[in-house]
Amino acid sequence: MRLFIPGPVNVEEDVLKVMSSPMISHRSKSASCLQQSISENMQILWNTKNSILLSTSSGSGLMEAAVKSLILKKGVFFSLGAFGKRWYEMAIANGKEADIYEVEEGYSNKAEFIDSILKKGCYDFAAITHNETSTGVENPLIDISNVMKKYSDIIFAVDTVSSTGGVDIDVDSCKIDFCVTSTQKCLGLPPGLSICSLSDKAINRTKYVENRGYYLDLLTLYEYTINKDYQYPATPSLSHMYALDYKLNKIINIEKKENRFQRHRLLADITRDWARDRYKLLVKDNNYSDTVTAVVNSRETDLKMLSSKLKDQGYVFSNGYGKLKDKTFRIAHMADTTIEELKAYLETIDKLI
Repeated sequence: MRLFIPGPVNVEEDVLKVMSSPMISHRSKSASCLQQSISENMQILWNTKNSILLSTSSGSGLMEAAVKSLILKKGVFFSLGAFGKRWYEMAIANGKEADIYEVEEGYSNKAEFIDSILKKGCYDFAAITHNETSTGVENPLIDISNVMKKYSDIIFAVDTVSSTGGVDIDVDSCKIDFCVTSTQKCLGLPPGLSICSLSDKAINRTKYVENRGYYLDLLTLYEYTINKDYQYPATPSLSHMYALDYKLNKIINIEKKENRFQRHRLLADITRDWARDRYKLLVKDNNYSDTVTAVVNSRETDLKMLSSKLKDQGYVFSNGYGKLKDKTFRIAHMADTTIEELKAYLETIDKLI
C-alpha cells in the first residue's frame, strides 16, 4: 500500500534494512559515535550549533518535555489548528499557566498580532507550529522570528514535526530556542523517535524550573549527552538511531538538502494546481505548506467511498482532521515521494471522482 497521509509515510527498503542491524550496547563507544553522528548531521540539516537531543517517543514526547522544562512563569501558544491546540493542552495538563490564541482554519499566525500579545510582558515561553497538517498552512517563520528576537527573555519554541526534512529551517538565524521534529514525516522513517535542538538560553532556563519530570526532563537529557559522551539516561531505540543516521547521510550527502527542498516545492505545486482545477484549497492567505495540501471538498465527494476505492487500488487516503473531516481531505507530498508516484495517485483519484 502507498501512503498519501501526513504521516506515517512510506519508508524505503534500504532504510528498513538498516533498522534490522544487530543490537549493540547502548553504553558502548559505538552507541556514542552513532549519536554524535546523528547530532552533527541534524545540526547541518537545521543550520544550527545548538545541542541536539533524542527521545524514544513521538514528537509529542519532546513537546511535552518543552512545557515541563521550559515554562517558568507562563506560556503562550499561537495555534494554526489541531496540533497547536494540542501543545497548549499539554501545558495545561502539566499544571502550567498558559494562554492560547487561535486563528480561523486556513490562516497563518500574523507576526504583528504575536508582537501585540508579547508586548503584555506576562510570558516567558512562546510556541508556534511551523507547519499545520490539519489545514495545510505553513507559518511565516522568518517574519515571526523577527518579532521574537525583540523578546530576549522569552523562550521561542517551534514545532517542525511535519516540515523538517522537507523545508529549509534555519534554527540559528531564526533564534529558535527549542525546535522539535519526529521521524515519521518528512525524514521518511518509521514513527518512534523525536529530535530537538536546545539553545544555551533554553538550557539555562531549565535550571530554574522545578518539577521537570523524570523521563522527559530536558536538563537531564542534555547533561547526560555532555557528561556521558552522547548517551542517554534511559535505553534509546537503537534501531531508529541506525535508520536516522543512515537517512540523514542520504539527505545531506546524496540527495543534497537543496534538491530535497526543491522536490518538495515541486510536489506541492503539482498538488495545488490539481486541487485548484477540481476543488478548492483551504489555505486563505497564500501561506501554503510544501509538505501537505488540505483540499476543500467543494464537490461534496463521498470521501468514505473514495477512500475505499483508493484502498482497492493500493493507496491509503487521508480525510480531513477532526472537525474538518469530510469537509476537507489531505494529500501528503513529503519524505521520499517522487513526482511520478504523486501523479499516479492524482490520476487514480481523477478516475474515481
